[in-house]
Amino acid sequence: MKTGSAAGLRLDKWLWAARFFKTRALAADEIGNGRVQINGQVAKASRDMKLGDLVRLRQGVVWREVWVRGLSHARGPAVQAQTLYEETPESIAQREHAAEQRRLAPEPAQSISQGRPTKQDRRKLHDWNRWSADQDGE
Repeated sequence: MKTGSAAGLRLDKWLWAARFFKTRALAADEIGNGRVQINGQVAKASRDMKLGDLVRLRQGVVWREVWVRGLSHARGPAVQAQTLYEETPESIAQREHAAEQRRLAPEPAQSISQGRPTKQDRRKLHDWNRWSADQDGE
């Protein structure tokens, strides 16, 4: 892993090497959809990365801001990948707040009042006979 200046390191490759996305194709898709910005401007996948760039990207529903601290052409272990960037304090606070909101949100399954149909309910539906050819032919 290079921590100095690596000439010609593409944004999509850096995002993949820093383990923000599982594949370069996923990184390129997110960049193409305008969900990645560098220094406040929408970027292209082929943009060359530089140390000190501020990268803003969306992962799921959470936006993250990171400073580029290293460049690498290879994807290494997560511990190594974390040395390639430094997350801003505002981004960390926002991410923790979003996680707390998800934790406090009600369980979606609790909003279902009836739940799965019982065997008796299924029999009633079957007796309804909505797919019967008799009703279509009359």
